[in-house]
Amino acid sequence: MTGPLVPFREIVLKVHSRCDLACDHCYIYEHADQSWRTRPKAISDQAISWTALRLAEHAKKHALPSVSVILHGGEPLLAGPARLRRVCEELTTALAPLTELDLRIHTNGLQLSPRYLDLFDEYGVKVGISLDGDRTANDRHRRFADGRSSHPLVLRAIDLLRQERYRHLDLGLLCTIDVANDPVTVYDALLELSPPRIDFLLPHATWEEPPPRPDGSPTAYAEWLLTVFDRWNDQGRPVPVRLFESVLSTLGGGPSLTESLGLAPTDLVVVETDGTLEQVDSLKSAYEGAAATGFDVFRHSFDEVAAHPGVRVRQLGLDGVSDTCRRCPVVRSCGGGLYTHRYRAANGFDNPSVYCADLEALVRGVEDRTATATAAPAVADPAALVAEQHDLTRVLLAELHSELGGRGGEAWAEAWELAGAVERHSDGLDEVLAHPYTRTWLLDCLDALREGRAGAADLAGQLARYVAAAAVRGRLDVTVRIAHAGGGLHLPTLGTAEVTGPVVGVRATADGLLLRGGDGELRVERLREEGTGWQPVRRGAHGVALDDLDPCRDGFGAPATGRLTRAEAAAWAGRLERAWALLRDAVPDQADEAAASLTTLTPLTTTSGPSVGGRHGYGALGLPPHEEPGTLARTLLRGFRRAKLRALLDVADLYALDGAWTHPAPWREAPVPVSELLAGAYERVGLAAYEDGHADHAERALDLLENAAELTVSGKLLVAEARKELCRSRDRSVMLSRG
Repeated sequence: MTGPLVPFREIVLKVHSRCDLACDHCYIYEHADQSWRTRPKAISDQAISWTALRLAEHAKKHALPSVSVILHGGEPLLAGPARLRRVCEELTTALAPLTELDLRIHTNGLQLSPRYLDLFDEYGVKVGISLDGDRTANDRHRRFADGRSSHPLVLRAIDLLRQERYRHLDLGLLCTIDVANDPVTVYDALLELSPPRIDFLLPHATWEEPPPRPDGSPTAYAEWLLTVFDRWNDQGRPVPVRLFESVLSTLGGGPSLTESLGLAPTDLVVVETDGTLEQVDSLKSAYEGAAATGFDVFRHSFDEVAAHPGVRVRQLGLDGVSDTCRRCPVVRSCGGGLYTHRYRAANGFDNPSVYCADLEALVRGVEDRTATATAAPAVADPAALVAEQHDLTRVLLAELHSELGGRGGEAWAEAWELAGAVERHSDGLDEVLAHPYTRTWLLDCLDALREGRAGAADLAGQLARYVAAAAVRGRLDVTVRIAHAGGGLHLPTLGTAEVTGPVVGVRATADGLLLRGGDGELRVERLREEGTGWQPVRRGAHGVALDDLDPCRDGFGAPATGRLTRAEAAAWAGRLERAWALLRDAVPDQADEAAASLTTLTPLTTTSGPSVGGRHGYGALGLPPHEEPGTLARTLLRGFRRAKLRALLDVADLYALDGAWTHPAPWREAPVPVSELLAGAYERVGLAAYEDGHADHAERALDLLENAAELTVSGKLLVAEARKELCRSRDRSVMLSRG
């Protein structure tokens, strides 16, 4: 077993080992492990105290921010109010000084009364109640030993918990699925009770004792759940359903929200009524002793349990599932299913789940139903990508303001107020925030502040430069004061002025600007024209900035050049114009999108190839300035594809668990992670429309990506869009070849 020890953050504390119902699907009393018969009915004072002590030392050692303790059974309410009070007191006393304690209780509700709920209110114990639906569904399994219905008593408990004074304790309803019950009737009955959450649970089963399938369907449980999903989704998802939300989360690249799905390592341990420490107690469904560790709270620490081989194997994530599961495209969402459900006597737990077909059908069914709505709009809409990139820069500016927390002093406060005024009266601030190197400055400021670097507040104080540029672009009649140490004062998107003085005032004029410093003023009549003391940001075809001035322009794969001479800049602009013309002829759609997206080109000292800056905003590209038009056209196209993919990754999760798998790449001998395969495929799809030699590699890579488990819904949409693009380019090639 490899990997670091995963501390326990969730403890199931068995406070009573007997129950007042005789549910025939209960894994404790009805399945393989019958160890409950030899355990004390109620947890002892000694076991309570040692549990609190062990948990406190565990929380302290691992600096756990929170710990969840679930009071369980049997039926935990049978322990009685006095014993439950002792449990809450001991745990609170031991843990409150060290970590946040989240106390919960899972109950059938039959014994629930104001006496219990007042106690739970005192200690903040949240209450989850088991209910399998309407009376018919619930009574199929959840009856008293003499056959009487438990349903009326459970409804009474739920009504009590819903009272205003107790509602904040309501954790929701837990429903074990039986496919013989009507799914819509079950869901509607649960929803009618207005729970804060619903948990649907697959009945515990193994390959030795498979789940019942009345109609013989291998996906009966998926079909049942998808019927519920459709109703829930059509209603606008009126209540959280943990199982569905977990699938949606993992499809989008997020974490699993339940132990029964996903690849997150387990962080749960069980304390039995006799102080015995066990693995997750659903293992009792597998075989006698499956959950045992040989440890107890009196003699052993939680760290010793966490190092137990049975626990460690459930902390290995992808390495802990079977080979079959590792090769499955939906494994990120299903995680191989609940560990217990993988058991087969011949080879233990090294199997897919006994619900494997159901889990795959469920994940694919949810994806098919929601992909269009849940995929990031930026993947298929270039305008949405630009808008989301601009929003991201604004979020970073707001974060900087918050991070400063007043440390910027009067200079920041003045610039911040002026920024608001500029925004109210013009589009100038939007234009400056859209500049790719504004993002670079913001990220540099945030890093400097968070790392406590000297001069961090001064770096943030350069906001005044951006506000001044915005005011000039908006032609607003305001003076923006900038703290300046002398030399070149760069106004982003506009140019650099040579001024002196500790403070420089910048004001817009009709077609230019006026700067007043310590020893006089500099008047720039026209912003685009070079003059004494003023170097403008030059512009090329499509109005793209040829920016060799911005102090934040470095950060590409090669250093940026210094200021080009007029002749060099004119020659580069001419070659760029011819390169754009070549692209417009060969790939008009890509050329139009690239022209609208690439706002800033910076000359680099490199001899060939485009470079995309990792910290720059969308639209910046570093290029060698001396390539010939034909080569430059290809370089522009490659750079645009790379820049767009990087921008998409800024605003959308295209994949998760990058590096967990490797894939053969048609252009490489060694296998590569999904990030590299996707980047190579996306670039080659674009180039395939421009020149021969890329289409076959691109198509083979897309074939591999379509079955990659790492891709999210957004990533799959990107692959589908790339496939369409490749087909269009091939169709165009055929048409051109036919004359």
